[in-house]
Amino acid sequence: MSTALETSDPKPTWRARLANSVADPVLRILVGATLISRVGRGIFLTVTVLYFSLIVGLSPADLAVILAAASGAGVVAAFVGGWLADRWSAKKLIVTFTAIGGTNLVAYVFAHDFWSALVLATLFGFFDQAANSTRSAIIARGFDGESRVQARAVLRTVTNVSIAAGSGLGALALAIGTADAYRTLIVGAGILDLLGLVLLVRLPARVDAPSFGARRVREPVVTETGSLDAQATADALAAERRDWRRRSPWRDPRYLLLTLCSAVFGMQFGVGELAVPLWITHETDAPNVLVAVLLVINTLVVVLFQVPLSRGTHDLRVAARAAAVAAWLMAAACVVYAAAAGLPVGFAVAVLVVAALAHAFAEVLSQAGGWGLSFELADPARAGAYQGVYGMGYSVGALSAPLVINATALSHGFAGWVALGAIFLASGLGTWWIARRAASRTAESTADVPAPVLA
Repeated sequence: MSTALETSDPKPTWRARLANSVADPVLRILVGATLISRVGRGIFLTVTVLYFSLIVGLSPADLAVILAAASGAGVVAAFVGGWLADRWSAKKLIVTFTAIGGTNLVAYVFAHDFWSALVLATLFGFFDQAANSTRSAIIARGFDGESRVQARAVLRTVTNVSIAAGSGLGALALAIGTADAYRTLIVGAGILDLLGLVLLVRLPARVDAPSFGARRVREPVVTETGSLDAQATADALAAERRDWRRRSPWRDPRYLLLTLCSAVFGMQFGVGELAVPLWITHETDAPNVLVAVLLVINTLVVVLFQVPLSRGTHDLRVAARAAAVAAWLMAAACVVYAAAAGLPVGFAVAVLVVAALAHAFAEVLSQAGGWGLSFELADPARAGAYQGVYGMGYSVGALSAPLVINATALSHGFAGWVALGAIFLASGLGTWWIARRAASRTAESTADVPAPVLA
């Protein structure tokens, strides 16, 4: 007789779990391309601003205009990329956008004044965000249910690891400090971006939406005598076009409200990038090196917890709970960040670490809940357009974050931090309300379906 120990399956090793997480061929391709290209992105993020400032000689005002223009182009591209992915091959689009973006990145070394930098940054912002929206459409069509959220979580984890590695390489240029060092690494970043194309061209056809022509009436309408009824065929095609327009995300108030709430909550990225470094350096006695430590903490939390905490968020009620917990954590993080001002060094460091942990888990949970809702509440027939609108919301949030953060936390101290926390709480609970309401309606519609009658 076999013992329980003999018959039970052994616990899979971490290697087996890692291999299983990328078992799907589409996800394996996306992970490989992301792993390569995002190392280049980490280099780019580390050196570009300083390259424009120290090597090209642009002023802070020039840089502000350039970054704003790139972000503005990204807002438009977020929708355009998804919109095109509903009409043309998403595979060909992401390859094209990535090729243009990588080439554009290499061309940064030819920027020599404000205008050339502005053009290059704006073009890169457009095609980079268009590629991101197309990638979201690919995930929406290449996976279903929980696997879609799982794919996003895996890709975000890989992105964080790769950007961290790229940032380490970018530090080489900062340490050497010469124009040649900066230019060499920028070219290297562009080449790494382009190397991802080797994998992206292998994406299968199932990630593509049918072309608009394929959605037309496949067979012409014929009369009983077998002759072509041109008028009926034209009417059927016109009806299909009207139905296609009705499925637009711009006609879906619930999805637009979800996008707005997610865009507002997405400003939490600006808190980590702008508010926290300035708050630490100007308002607390904590050492400046803590800024880097908190960034490492955030990266570790994302890498370790994004995948496990994203499980199940394809379920509307689970996504609602994730959004609610994220809302309270982010509101608490804002208050705790503010409390660090005026404390002795040791207490200030401890308080800031606690705030950073709350912030990191709020980020992970808000992303997990938002992904699940963005997929489940979208019309699958217009997956690209829906993901484009959702991505556009995040781009608007990123563009607005510096203004909102400056008008609250950085201008009004503790009271401003509290106001900022209230904004995050309201947007997060708004997402929770949308998800709960959608879940209730889904449950009601399911209950209305009669049970099958067995003979």
